[in-house]
Amino acid sequence: MSCDSEVAIRFSGHLKRRKDKGRTTMDARQRTVVTEDVVQYKLFLVQPDESASQSTEAHFSHLVQEVLAKVAPLLTQYIWQHQSFSLKYCPEKGGVPAHIGGSTQFGDNVEDEWFIVYLLLQITEAFPELAASVEDNDGEFLLIEAADYLPKWLNPETSENRVFLHKGELHILPCPSASSPVGVSKDVVPTVAQALALLSTHPEACRASPRVSRALMKRLEGYPEKIKMGLHHAHCFIPAGIAKVLAERPDLLAPAVSAFYLRDPLDLQACRSFKTFPPNTRVLTMVTFTRCLYAQLHQQQFTPDRRSNFTLPSRSHPHYKAHELGMKLAHGFEILCSKCKLPSSDPDASVSCNPQWKGFMDSLKRNGYFRGELEGSARHRELTKSAENFFKQSVVSKSSALSPGEEVLQVLHSCSSFSLQELKKQESQLPPEDSDSWLDITAQDLERMLQERGGGRGDVGSQNFSSTRKTQQHVRDAEETRKETEDKEEEEEVAYSLVAVSQGMKNFLNAMSSHEGAELPWSSSTQPFSFDPDSVASALDRLLGSKDEELDSDDLDDEDDDDQEDEEEEEEDKNNEGLSGRTEMNETETLDGLKRYMDQMDQELMSTNIGQSFNQLSYNKADLDSGPPHPAATSSSPSEGGVEETEEEIQPLDVDLNLITNLLESLNCQAGLAGPASNLLQSLGLHLPPNSDSS
Repeated sequence: MSCDSEVAIRFSGHLKRRKDKGRTTMDARQRTVVTEDVVQYKLFLVQPDESASQSTEAHFSHLVQEVLAKVAPLLTQYIWQHQSFSLKYCPEKGGVPAHIGGSTQFGDNVEDEWFIVYLLLQITEAFPELAASVEDNDGEFLLIEAADYLPKWLNPETSENRVFLHKGELHILPCPSASSPVGVSKDVVPTVAQALALLSTHPEACRASPRVSRALMKRLEGYPEKIKMGLHHAHCFIPAGIAKVLAERPDLLAPAVSAFYLRDPLDLQACRSFKTFPPNTRVLTMVTFTRCLYAQLHQQQFTPDRRSNFTLPSRSHPHYKAHELGMKLAHGFEILCSKCKLPSSDPDASVSCNPQWKGFMDSLKRNGYFRGELEGSARHRELTKSAENFFKQSVVSKSSALSPGEEVLQVLHSCSSFSLQELKKQESQLPPEDSDSWLDITAQDLERMLQERGGGRGDVGSQNFSSTRKTQQHVRDAEETRKETEDKEEEEEVAYSLVAVSQGMKNFLNAMSSHEGAELPWSSSTQPFSFDPDSVASALDRLLGSKDEELDSDDLDDEDDDDQEDEEEEEEDKNNEGLSGRTEMNETETLDGLKRYMDQMDQELMSTNIGQSFNQLSYNKADLDSGPPHPAATSSSPSEGGVEETEEEIQPLDVDLNLITNLLESLNCQAGLAGPASNLLQSLGLHLPPNSDSS
């Protein structure tokens, strides 16, 4: 059996237990509790300079500016679901060396988490002296993505402090083996310092296998272009104040959508009057969403309060969707601003007066952030404004940061002189909005995505039937009608698919599994072929009677044991023979007792209707007379008239037919939804067509 499926099942089973119990200790070591929907990341120096311990904090602070300046072109155009990517200095604590790191709550948009993984790969590639570790409440989720290709010894219990991103690649600390002594035993949990030392001295040995790396790269495929592909541009009728806020700060859209999405009756009380964003100032503008935010806003069913003066046109109106989206967005912004007051500080003071701002700007210039734009130009001012917003979110300490509602009021206060007439004129110049057809997923699209996520496991029944049908086409009668040919093909397809299902179930039941979980049998096309010439040569020597050397193959250990047992039995005393005889008699009595018990069960069940629920094999009487006798159950108890009841033959069961019948009944009860039967067949790579019989 393949160890890859077992590793995947072990990871999934462990994560289920971890979610139920929370993050617990491993080997009596308390691990940090990670909140749900939060990703934590740490960047360590692979070779820390012990002589510069006094300047560690200053060095890491400067490194934060350099790292953020490197990824600033990607971050300034990104809209986060809840929290942005941020880095800060973390001193040494609890055996964890000093490092820079942070945490980000990604909420419902899991793409935020994988974008952070992409950022960490880019950072470690640009800064080879750094190694990154990343985890969420599921633990090492990078290993979960590549669980089908991990070595068998690697599981959640043995993966602590072993997984790092270094030099733009995934690295996993190996376990020592006969071929390579480099690594850490699976029974030992390395410290972070030990792991970094091994990563520094043996980077090639720690590099993940190509299959594991490809699985991770496939999940990150499409970045950085995927950032723009994940955006959705839609027309919205929104109050003019919101239009100006979004023009200055597009990232403030996310907290407004979340405020509307998670609203409660108390929040809606502030939306009765709309003091901050009056509805009579609505204008048509283009709003940039992420696909997750757009879906959250679009799919919400909401009717505004009559006292809010928000009116919607009829559903047949060409701009109905724009009015509805704008109404929902206005409620979100109004809820945000109703929970805070306008800050009294100067909006520019927190940036220009910050001692880190000048160094951060210098880092941006060295990394080519301004793309050669002249200082003072419109594009240069736009890039500077984006850098200021990014600096507030990612560089400035969270303790001094404002709440989203305060930031909205601050931006609104700074641009209070906007002209409503100018915004009205821009309505005719808006570019066309994006199609939201991606919200609708057909059954075929869902099936394709599930097959892609399933690792490309082929449909065994369909593939085998395809080849069988091609062979049968050569022997069809040319004079058959087209309808008869189609009916025959359908019958053959159903028949073969059922045979494939039956055979697949047999393979699954015959497979060896452990207490870790069931292993799914792999087909010959996916099962890698391995050949050990030494074992084959040793086996041949054993079969040919060669005694030059002992056989090391585990497959023939039983034969050696049998020979040794025979020699010992010849030397035993006659008293032991008597003991052996008594043991054999006890075994015979046990088998006889079991047979009598089963015969009694057959007699009791014959008087019930249980046998009618099973399909039995049909055979002729002539076959019975010529073939081996079938087991029969007789009733030896005489009746009142002294006449014994006639013998009733127990018909053998059609195991395959019973299996298929029960599976089809289970699938029919699922009514096209997920259930035990469909999940089992899908995991085995088997596919049955949908039930076309409405009855």
